[in-house]
Amino acid sequence: MHPSSQAAQPRMSHPTDLNSPLRWLRLGWSDLRRNPGPGLAHGLLICLFGLFMIWLARDDFWLLAGAFSGFLIVSPILATGLYHVSRSLAAGREAGLQEVLGLWRSGDGRLVRFGLLLGLAGTGWVLTSAGLITLLSPVPIEKPLDFLRHVVLVRELGLFEIWLLMGALLAAPVFASTVMAIPMLVDTRVPVSMAVAESWRTVASQPLVMTLWAVIIAMLSAVGMLTAMLGLVVIIPWLAHASWHAYQELTAGSPYKKAAGRG
Repeated sequence: MHPSSQAAQPRMSHPTDLNSPLRWLRLGWSDLRRNPGPGLAHGLLICLFGLFMIWLARDDFWLLAGAFSGFLIVSPILATGLYHVSRSLAAGREAGLQEVLGLWRSGDGRLVRFGLLLGLAGTGWVLTSAGLITLLSPVPIEKPLDFLRHVVLVRELGLFEIWLLMGALLAAPVFASTVMAIPMLVDTRVPVSMAVAESWRTVASQPLVMTLWAVIIAMLSAVGMLTAMLGLVVIIPWLAHASWHAYQELTAGSPYKKAAGRG
């Protein structure tokens, strides 16, 4: 059987459990291998943008923190074209880079508005983080090395752990609002509010699975950054394709999708 015909066959349903994130990663990797062009192009552009941010803010910790916080929060929006690639592969055809660019040129106002909201969330995190560290740090934090020496590498438990905990608490609602919502905005014509409500419903119905999925996304993103951003060339499209499969599995019976129709 031809690969495209095979891809068009409906997949067997799987129960959602703690093994599901690994299945999503396998399916995402399969999509990347079958149609690598759009994914690697996305990953390369994001990698180059990350390297540019590091060069631009190399001596200013708060500018660097702001840039990377915004980058991490908005990056799911940047991967919307890859959700379309995975959707096309499931239908038995390959979407080229021109088709992906066409999705961007369509100027979907829902994605633009959602991206702006995510940018505001990133700004809020940076301001909150700056207030915490300025209040509790024994010395002013101005450069990245200052943060490393006086916050990360100190022997006493305290500021760094509080900073991480606060980051996790602020990241959790952003993750819950976006993990299903962004692929749903690509897949259907639902309004942003409905997509976010469905995303929260999904996370609330599968808290352990979605927590594990969030940890995997964070760890792989960290690996990509620690490899001088080069790992993001592959990790970004891999996670995007895997996220599409997570969305498809977790919202298979969603009344929102049935009522709204495909985009």
